[in-house]
Amino acid sequence: MKRTLCAAFALLASSFAVAQTSIDSLDEVIREYDALILTINPARAAAANGGLPVSWPDASAEGISKRAQRADSLRQRLRALPRTTGPDAAILEELLKNLIEFDELNERYVPFTGDSGFHSAPTYSIARARIRTSDDASAIIRQLRALDQYFDQHITNMRAGQRAGIVAHSDPLATTMQQVKEQIVQRPEDSPLYSPFNSLPDSIPPLTANAIRKDAKAAVMDAVKAYQKLDQFFEAEYRPRPRPGIVHLPQGRETYRALVHRHTTRPDLTPDKVHQIGLQEVSRIKSEMERVISQTGFEGTFSEFLNYLRTDPKFYAETPEALLSKASEIPKRLDAILPRYFGKMPRLPYGVSPVPDEIAPGYTTGRYVLGDQQRGVAGTYLVNTYALDQRPLYELPALSAHEAVPGHHLQIALAQELEEVADFRRSYYATAFGEGWGLYAERIAGEAGIYQTPYERFGALSYEMWRACRLVADTGLHWYGWSREEAEKCFTENSALAPLNIKTEVTRYIGWPGQALGYKIGEITIRDLRDEAKAALGEKFNIRAFHDVILEDGAVPLPVLERKIRRWVAEQLPSKGAITGTP
Repeated sequence: MKRTLCAAFALLASSFAVAQTSIDSLDEVIREYDALILTINPARAAAANGGLPVSWPDASAEGISKRAQRADSLRQRLRALPRTTGPDAAILEELLKNLIEFDELNERYVPFTGDSGFHSAPTYSIARARIRTSDDASAIIRQLRALDQYFDQHITNMRAGQRAGIVAHSDPLATTMQQVKEQIVQRPEDSPLYSPFNSLPDSIPPLTANAIRKDAKAAVMDAVKAYQKLDQFFEAEYRPRPRPGIVHLPQGRETYRALVHRHTTRPDLTPDKVHQIGLQEVSRIKSEMERVISQTGFEGTFSEFLNYLRTDPKFYAETPEALLSKASEIPKRLDAILPRYFGKMPRLPYGVSPVPDEIAPGYTTGRYVLGDQQRGVAGTYLVNTYALDQRPLYELPALSAHEAVPGHHLQIALAQELEEVADFRRSYYATAFGEGWGLYAERIAGEAGIYQTPYERFGALSYEMWRACRLVADTGLHWYGWSREEAEKCFTENSALAPLNIKTEVTRYIGWPGQALGYKIGEITIRDLRDEAKAALGEKFNIRAFHDVILEDGAVPLPVLERKIRRWVAEQLPSKGAITGTP
């Protein structure tokens, strides 16, 4: 009798599943994906309810596996739907694939890159949080107290990684350990985790505010203990790999192929092809650099010119304040050129701030941190003021164009302001699109005359060379098994990047395989699409309209961008004909 009932229930469940599949729509799959993300991302779930998170993402192996299974089920349903022309399905396919691969590739085993990781999440999220109510304060305190469990999950994963032979290289580990040690303070007031409690709103009564600060100090010291435990794990237990490339790890080549596809969104690209593109770009850019050198009147070899740029004090700020002042002045000039190149601009403003001292030594030269219009948080262009003799002023215009406008702030803020789209569209960030746009933005700045001297023009070319060498170095490390010294050679011989910058960047590529490929691949794609559109449209080509079409849907995979631009071009041609080009 029991077996018969079970069979009946199984048949009923099977019939329901068939019926459910038959009524699937893209909107329904999107709703279920959004629901999945709310279970994965406490910050997103809290924001949906107008509050702050009280916990951290589930980093356990079981939790990661379960979400990958749900993602795989959704991907199968997505693939069963009729094809659509909009970007939703293609973006959703990428997002689901990433969730599945995170489990399949065992990415939980190495949860840090040397540039950032799970350990730096609190300094990004909590330190920038704004307390508006006592409930906000209570949420942050609860989240601080949950940090120990979150770190324990990652320690468990890293122990499993050691057993499987999948561990970080020693260089990203050393940078990460330094960042962890910076969080171990003696007084809670010295921790960036306490910063939200320094400015409680007047609406919270004084007695309540005092009680909140007392609880916050205790919670911050609990978080410090979690950092101490993590530091002890790294010191006593963790054994990094001696060779930098993941090609030396189990299933390393298969993993790297998948990461190349993820970060370029181009399934047609192989590591070998990416490497060759990098070599070609290095040769092209170096020719342009040599022409600029001749304009300076410098008499000497290419390498001597690089040494001149790296060592002459006139190219460097004497104080952090001077560097920040210059970094703040350039975006004002960049703001002024925007109407010439864009018809639509974001409402959200941005500011310029130094990289926090506790993470500056191992941090990149600059970065954009997105804002939040609803919570009253502006976007932030971070500038690294550590080691001033490694931060040349002639690079600042290109860096500012990339991180602020018309680069990351413009692109990301416009995406955040998209209307009548699925939530994931506003936050989706494809490396190749976003970083490709940032590099293309440096090119726009050059066209607009932002680079005022040959040295600044050389600095922009040096930055472009930096991204071209990434294609060479990243594939060299993780596909061809290069040493760190071999990877650094392209940057040292062909760019004006400071030695510390080169060291920091190569450490990042070692710890974050494939991510560095997106910049140049994305920029080349946008550049080629612009040339293609200009050739097809002639005098009808409008640069403002072209840029608006590029950005109007937020970030998208590169194949989606190519199809969209070609449709846009075809719609403007009298014949309405199709445009051919490299797929």
